[in-house]
Amino acid sequence: MITHGFTLAEDGRKMSKSLGNTTVPQEVIKNSGADILRLWVATCDYSDDMRIGPEILKSATENYRKLRNTFRYLLGALDGFDEHEKIAPSKMPELERYILHKLSELGQGVAEAYKVYDYKRAAALLTNFMNVEMSAFYFDIRKDALYCDPFSSTKRRATRSVMHELFHCLTTWWAPILVFTMEEVWLQRYNDAGSSVHLMQFAKAPTEWRDEALDAKWATIRKTRAAVTGALEIERANKVIGSSLEAAPEVYIKDAAAFAAASSVDFAEACITSAITLHQGGGPSTAFRLDDVAVVSHKAEGLKCARSWKISKDIGQDKDFPDITPRDAEAVREWQTRFGKQV
Repeated sequence: MITHGFTLAEDGRKMSKSLGNTTVPQEVIKNSGADILRLWVATCDYSDDMRIGPEILKSATENYRKLRNTFRYLLGALDGFDEHEKIAPSKMPELERYILHKLSELGQGVAEAYKVYDYKRAAALLTNFMNVEMSAFYFDIRKDALYCDPFSSTKRRATRSVMHELFHCLTTWWAPILVFTMEEVWLQRYNDAGSSVHLMQFAKAPTEWRDEALDAKWATIRKTRAAVTGALEIERANKVIGSSLEAAPEVYIKDAAAFAAASSVDFAEACITSAITLHQGGGPSTAFRLDDVAVVSHKAEGLKCARSWKISKDIGQDKDFPDITPRDAEAVREWQTRFGKQV
């Protein structure tokens, strides 16, 4: 059992059999797996007293579950990916180049943390990136392109190319901590004889991916997006809409630079709405406000696409596929041509 002088029970008391507050590593491994214990160790601040117990291990297990689910999503999204599909960063949309910039920043931070044996910082950087930048932001926006764009579209190819880079970087960066899980994840993609993530070089995200101007621009876009998300959450809570795709909000942005940034991208796509209208100015007094952004909520007009679930007035334009948008009709035709079957 763990009885090191600097390892305490979760209430801060010394572990003792008589108190019944001991934690036995073999039981943790038997019930949850060795990587749960390794993740707990990595997230501890070993410069101070460490604590362990059922609630602390429950938190580690929840963090592990989220990380594992993110890798599961990556594996599914990358099914069938090969080098012929890969697209150069210079040909990618802004969002993909922004994520590569963030990945390069992360790589530098993780490498520096490992260099000085600061596993707590390495684990925190990786966990935050996967939960905030990937799952809650990038994956959420790009799931439409990934599932609904034509197979050969630049956006879909760029999405999968970025996911390929994410996979290689994150598996090798996590491998020193989540030894068994990363091997399992790696072998799901590369199951050749002798293949192992632990035989790979520590991935390096190229400095050429760095773009500070793009980072600043998307920081502004995300700030504006947060206002839209806040307004939509209220509409969802009030049962006005069921999902953000049912919305077509009007967004008023006071700052000229912030307005220009939002106007330069597909802001409806970034906010995961079916439509959006941008205005420069303060907006009406009844609008939802966050900082210098005001949002007036409206429901999207048109019919619901049976494939993408977006609300659009363009549904019905394609006679062969009357219940989906022209974009989705193009995608279905390409899939049918490529695979020779109904999709």
